Amino acid sequence: MFCESLQICITTKPGSSISTLQTDRCYNFYSEVTVIRSCSLARAAWNADVKPLEIPRQWYNLIADLSVKPPPPLHPKTFEPIKPEDLSPLFPDALIKQEASNDRFIDIPDEVLDIYGLWRPIPLIRAKRLEKLLDTPARIYYKYEGVSPAGSHKPNTAVPRVYYNAQQGIKKIVTETGASQWGSSLAFACSLFGLDCEVWQVRASFDQKPYRRLMMETWGAKLHPSPSSIIETGWKILQMDPSSPGSLGIAISEAVEVTAMNADTKNCLGSVLNHVLLHHTVIGEACLKQMEAFGETPDFIIGEIQSLQTAVKTNKLKNKFHLEIRPKTRECAGGGSNLVGLSFPFIREKLSGKINPVIRAVEPAACPSLTKGVYTYDYCDTAGMTPLMKMHTLGQNFIPDLIHAGALRYHGMAPLLSHVYELGHMEAISIPQTECFQGAIQFARSEGLIPAPEPTHAIAATIREALRCRETREAKVILMAMCGHGHFDLTAYEKYLQGNMVDLSFEEENIKESLAKIPQVVASSQNN
Repeated sequence: MFCESLQICITTKPGSSISTLQTDRCYNFYSEVTVIRSCSLARAAWNADVKPLEIPRQWYNLIADLSVKPPPPLHPKTFEPIKPEDLSPLFPDALIKQEASNDRFIDIPDEVLDIYGLWRPIPLIRAKRLEKLLDTPARIYYKYEGVSPAGSHKPNTAVPRVYYNAQQGIKKIVTETGASQWGSSLAFACSLFGLDCEVWQVRASFDQKPYRRLMMETWGAKLHPSPSSIIETGWKILQMDPSSPGSLGIAISEAVEVTAMNADTKNCLGSVLNHVLLHHTVIGEACLKQMEAFGETPDFIIGEIQSLQTAVKTNKLKNKFHLEIRPKTRECAGGGSNLVGLSFPFIREKLSGKINPVIRAVEPAACPSLTKGVYTYDYCDTAGMTPLMKMHTLGQNFIPDLIHAGALRYHGMAPLLSHVYELGHMEAISIPQTECFQGAIQFARSEGLIPAPEPTHAIAATIREALRCRETREAKVILMAMCGHGHFDLTAYEKYLQGNMVDLSFEEENIKESLAKIPQVVASSQNN
């Protein structure tokens, strides 16, 4: 069956001449057809040769195919290349091994695959209504990760990371969360493996997003508004500012402090690290097969550079890392996992000469790490406890303006993504937030999905390219990353629709001042 109005392909039982990309084992009592998962969202090609898509059984590690390997992370105290044992206070052994791996493929455990099956395979959608609205000959596809239980791509890594912690006997996972996509994903994963989950949520988000908070509590997580008086870091901040709305950096510091005091507890960051990016390649591996099933090869792959915002002032703490937590105020955490997850398998095919798409990263004009930053070693956390990474950075003390895509406010970038960009395998542009939300409204009113603020950057860049195709009459194929829905971010849409959203920028002098403050010992290490 094929519903022309909804563009939904439904397959008959095995042996039929019609098949689709995603299937679920449920049968319509009237027509005895296998219905595709999320069929109200999934649109598939009418193609008798298409076989049902399976969940990828391996994660892909791009490092194996790079002729120039990425620079090593440095120890935050000695500034020497990090050793595996230096990471053991933070991560279980399996994740440390993945972090340093040069293997091309890493098997996905069966237990993880079983949970992935709750929402994967996920739809690759042809945006025909958006194409019609833009009057463009371009063909636009988007990979929609918003069908996961948590509503974003984050469970792709939350599930395996909790699994590996559980395998090592860890009893509790502690994390931070800002807009709460990561916190809700980790709470979901912990609930499935029976681990305790403790989340330090930025107080402003704790108060403004009660439904995200309720999601986490429904999955059994214990939440704390951050800053909190029950942890030394938060208590000191509240002494200075009793009405502090908090920041992700404060929440990270409180989560790290809790981790440092408990041997059976580990900490999980939402992005940045190689093993985190690795887990998200299930997106691109599946999409390669889906594009092949459509008979298409993308000319452009466009995605937002997603990262996390932090700014914190803290004091010395005694901890199991045997490192001094220095007073600092900075932006930190990391990003790029959704774009990496979609694009890295395609970059593999590009390196082999099979395809030649343009990979385009899109970042906020208010925080342009790739387009304006410097490629150097910089701190990746407020306290100076995590390794130093070589990445594109605006300087650890650069504080971006408040934008509604809060997950994109970060001074740096995921080191592996930065390395790939530096090698010329990816390009980058920046777009102001009003243009992004204008594109989001066009997308919502044509395609029906309300995107989260972060992927609005990819939407805006896609619209730019589609309009260019209208002028040149080129029928280019554009593949866009869509990391999740915006059902809990409607305040941002309200501000745009009411005309209260403004574009924010940055001062070049502020970046120069921030870059000048990178410690010389760190800056000189990039040549080692």
